[in-house]
Amino acid sequence: MAASDQTMPVKAWSARLEERRRLTANTFELRLSRPTGFDFNPGQHIALQAEGTEREYSLVTSPTENALAVLVRRIPGGRLTPFLDQVPVGTPLSFNGPDGRFVFHPGQRPAVMVATGTGIAPFMAMLRAGARPFMLLHGVRRVDELYYRDEIQAAVKNYVPCLSTDDEMPTGAFHGYVTRYLQTRLAPITCDFYLAGRMAMIQDAMPMIDSCFPSARVYTEAFF
Repeated sequence: MAASDQTMPVKAWSARLEERRRLTANTFELRLSRPTGFDFNPGQHIALQAEGTEREYSLVTSPTENALAVLVRRIPGGRLTPFLDQVPVGTPLSFNGPDGRFVFHPGQRPAVMVATGTGIAPFMAMLRAGARPFMLLHGVRRVDELYYRDEIQAAVKNYVPCLSTDDEMPTGAFHGYVTRYLQTRLAPITCDFYLAGRMAMIQDAMPMIDSCFPSARVYTEAFF
């Protein structure tokens, strides 16, 4: 897979909405036609534009796929996500990109990927492009929010869903936050951390990693 910490020039593009796939009541995947000449690194994002609003979404597809896809969580009263949840298939959509430096850095050190909610999106692009981390933690409230669970289980040997509610626990799941798992279950190995999701998770994880994994390199992508 391509892996570089250098971003490509950000450009304006137009694509057609090809499919909307619902994952939960409030979360869906949008699949867009891929404009000729559009290239990106796994982990980068695009900025969708509509209704006078622009929002950034990480791509979940790999650079070798013919289409582009993003993971969207509908925000009640939001300016853009209700539109994206209703716009008809076939509608042209504008976006800028690609942008972002949150990309995979392969090397001798094992990688630990940590996501909350829709923060799983950039990791899906990395996995689909061939990245194989030592471990992937996905923190959500409910089982139905474990987006792409079957695909992740097939690609990552140490995949640990972390559920914060009292839903029935899937096999291999952890009851609690991803930060609690890092603090109590992960052995002090020499590794690299990739954190994507809520800013609160990243802020909680950073001092913990500094304390328990002092030689770790940490790459972050905050989702708002």
